[in-house]
Order: sequence, then C-alpha cells, then structure tokens
Amino acid sequence: MSVDSTYRTGTRGTAGALVEEFAAAPDAGVREAYRRLVEAVWDGGTLTGLALPAAPEIVDGLDRADDDRAGLLAVLLGLLAEAEAYVPDSPVRAAVRRGMDRYLDRLDRCGSDEPLAQGLIYLLAHFPEDRDRILTQVSRLELPADDLSRLDRCLRELDPADPDLGRVWPAPSVWRLTDEEKAFDRAWIASLSPEQITVNWRNDTRNVWAYMGAKAYWTVRDGVPAAIPRVPHPADTGATVPPAAEAGPELLRPHAAAFRCPACHDRLDFGADDAGGVRCERCAVTYPVTRGILDLTEGISDAAAGTGDEASANLLRKLAEMPTMGLYYEALMRPEFLRVAGSNWDSAVTPASEDAYISSHVRPVDGPVLDLAAGAGRWTGVIAQAVGSERLVALDMGLPMLSTLRGKLPEVPAVRASALALPFEDASLGAVVCWNALQAFPDDAGTAIAEVGRCLRPGGTFTLMTFVWDTDPVYRHFQAAHSFPGRPAGMLLFEAEQLRTWLAEAGMVVREESGSGTFVFITAERAA
Repeated sequence: MSVDSTYRTGTRGTAGALVEEFAAAPDAGVREAYRRLVEAVWDGGTLTGLALPAAPEIVDGLDRADDDRAGLLAVLLGLLAEAEAYVPDSPVRAAVRRGMDRYLDRLDRCGSDEPLAQGLIYLLAHFPEDRDRILTQVSRLELPADDLSRLDRCLRELDPADPDLGRVWPAPSVWRLTDEEKAFDRAWIASLSPEQITVNWRNDTRNVWAYMGAKAYWTVRDGVPAAIPRVPHPADTGATVPPAAEAGPELLRPHAAAFRCPACHDRLDFGADDAGGVRCERCAVTYPVTRGILDLTEGISDAAAGTGDEASANLLRKLAEMPTMGLYYEALMRPEFLRVAGSNWDSAVTPASEDAYISSHVRPVDGPVLDLAAGAGRWTGVIAQAVGSERLVALDMGLPMLSTLRGKLPEVPAVRASALALPFEDASLGAVVCWNALQAFPDDAGTAIAEVGRCLRPGGTFTLMTFVWDTDPVYRHFQAAHSFPGRPAGMLLFEAEQLRTWLAEAGMVVREESGSGTFVFITAERAA
C-alpha cells in the first residue's frame, strides 16, 4: 500500500492526525493504521519529509497509548533514530532523543517480560550518549543475559585503539572464546585500516539492532516468543571439535566418475593408491586432500614452487583456525538465525520437522548425493540416514564447518568448492540437498540453482530450505539489516516466484512447496 505524497511532506498537524488515527483505530485495524503511519515517515530505512514534524507527535502519542500500541510506537521511534544514527546533528534523531525521560519513566513501569519493554529497549539502544543513565534504569528489570549484553554493546562507543569486532551476534554474551581464538581475532583485527574498523563496528552494531528490532516487533505484535530449547554451551561442557578422521583420496574414490576439474572441466585422477592428492593432468595441478577434505580452491601446479605436502600442510593450518565455529553455529547461532530470517519466534519450525521433511522428500536416482553448502553437518547426518552415507558427498566453502562435519561424520567425504561452479560432470548426481544455505549467496542463487540442474540426473531431486521476504515492511527491514562477512550490505532473501522461475529455467519441476512464517521448503525434480 502506498502512502499519498501529501502525508510524506506534510506538517506537524498532518503527522498528528496520523498518530491520532493509529491511536483511535479499532483493534482489528491497528496493524493497517500502524503501517500507514510508518510508511508516511519512513521508507525501508530512509526518512521521508514528514519524519521531522512527526517525531514529537509520535513521542507524545507513546505517552497516551496503551502498552500494546506504545510498543509499536517505540519500535517506530527506534527506526527513526536508526535511519540517521551516524548523521551529525540529525534533527530527527535529536527530536526522538528529547523523549528520553518519558521512555525511561515508561520502562520503569514495565516488567522485563512485557512486550512494551522489548520495544523500549530497542529504542533506547540507539543512544550511547545516555549509556550510564539507560543501563542504571534497565538494571532494575533484571533482563536475561543475552538481552542485556545486546543493549550494552549498542550503547558502547568505538575505541579505535582496542576494537572488539565480530563476536556480537546473536548476542555478545554467547561468545566465550579460548585464548587461541582471541589471538586469532586480534590478528585479523590488527590487519584492518581505521576506516575498515569503523565500518566493521557499525555493521556489528546494525546486526545487533536488527536482532533487537526483529524480536521487539514480533513481541509487540504477536506476544512473547517461544523459548528456544537451550543446549549446553560448548565452554561449559568442555566440548571440543572431534578431530577429522585421517583419510586421503580413497574416501572420495567411489565417486570419482562424477567429479571434474573446476578449472578446465577435465576428469580428475584420484590415484590408484592412498597417497597424494587429486590431480588434473590437463591443468598439471594437484589438489590437496587432508583428513578427508578435498580442497578444489587451491591447486598446486607442477611449475609452481612447493609440493603437495606443503599444500596439505597449508590446509591443515587453515583447519586449525577458529575450530569451535561449527559448535557455536549449531548450538547457538542457527536457532537464532531461523527466528530472524524465518520469522520463527513461535518455534513453528523445529529441527524435528526439518529432519522429517528431508527424510521424506529426498528421492535420489543413481549417482552420488550432494549436500550442497553443508555447513557443520547437522543435516548431513539426516541425509546420510535417508540415503546411506556411502552415497553422500558434502560440499562447502568454510573450512571450520567442514572440519566439524568430518569430525562428526568420518565416513562422509567433504569437498571445499564453490556452489557457483560445481566440480561435477553434467547429469552425474542422483540428488542434491541445499538446506538453509541458498541465502548465503543470494546474488548468485540463480547461478547455483542452474548448476544443480546441470549436475542432476533426470528424475533426481533437489530439496532445499531457504527464506522469503516478509510482506510487512518493518519486519522485512529487520531481515535485510543483518549483514554477514560475505555480504556486508545486508541480508538478501527471495520472493517465492523468483525461486520457482530459477528452478524452471534449470530444467526442474516443483513437486512440493510449503513452509511456515517466511520459511520456504521446496522439492523439485530434474526433468528428463
């Protein structure tokens, strides 16, 4: 729904009328009135001409509104402040900040589990200049540790001499690193320029704001989120990544006929014995295989200095970097990501329901089964149970993830390669699964799906789970505002029709499509 341009450029009276319309709307019309107000002052992260006159009217409206509607107004005020968070002397941000006394007074009358409290905490997280005052007031609420650590992080100013980057999402409190991992962080942070440090700090802050905003918006609209079943923290259990089992090309050799060189597309030689790497004779390149992981991203040419042993040693060194990332991902990060990207705050989608979908929809024909973008292997194990581990190959670009996968599933070989240029022959794979991963390379998702279509044999299935955009512009903003190392501009999700088009262009027919919230589960079949 578009908002008439007179609203966007109107006066304070116009803004006041919109706030009153929202306040007076019947319960059944609150969401539509709120959307109308939001679209009049804010457009996907950009302020309209009405934002400045509207800000004090919205602050006044928050005072008069009941808790449910006040929570929605608090989220909107947070969006207004965030839109110009780094604009010097922003008049809109200053107008929002002038309501600080009112926000803290209203918070003082909330319980920590009340929806309004979440809306106010998201709003307050945008004003580090009031840090001490805000944290003193919030201390009375006894917030959960994760909520408090998010607020604390957003209210910090960057210290360029000692920046703490990268370990803030889903909450700083979940990151309890070993001394070796802290040293790893210090090393990569030290390599950044001052400008890069500032950009990374702001991206981290935006990620935390986006999580807080998504949680607050869900809570004030739909109620308190369902609790995520907590697993023991790796640091408390002393859990370590099981070492990947020693294995060479022999683990991949049963699938050798399906592989091709990523550079020249010629056949790869997996050797006749258990020594050495995997070789492309045409390119005169050897690719290392270490602990059952074939790295097709870094081949060693015959003409270059170095040996296959040196390539394997280099791969081993990389496997040692941030070894617990896979544990953090599975236990602490993935459930929270599903909440944000999938609107899964009600826990409608559970690991058990994901398992059931994979088990009932993967229907391979002859040929290897590929777990594409396999991550740390949680769903690789489910696929192995469904089709047999002897048929399975896991592929990902993340070595820490593949290392974790190999430690858990020593019978499954792994390949480090790009999803955009799969190292497999045409019509060589019996099935492909891409679970919770397509959004990791959204700009190239069509290319990745085309590659799956190229590699699948007729009748083979492509089973995937990813996420679509929420139709609500505010929640969609919180989805998009999440940035990741591979996409600092923010998360990019899909429209369902876009996915269907890519699948059809890749020669696949959709056999099933479903999903709760903003999840989408699809099973497609390669046409003959």
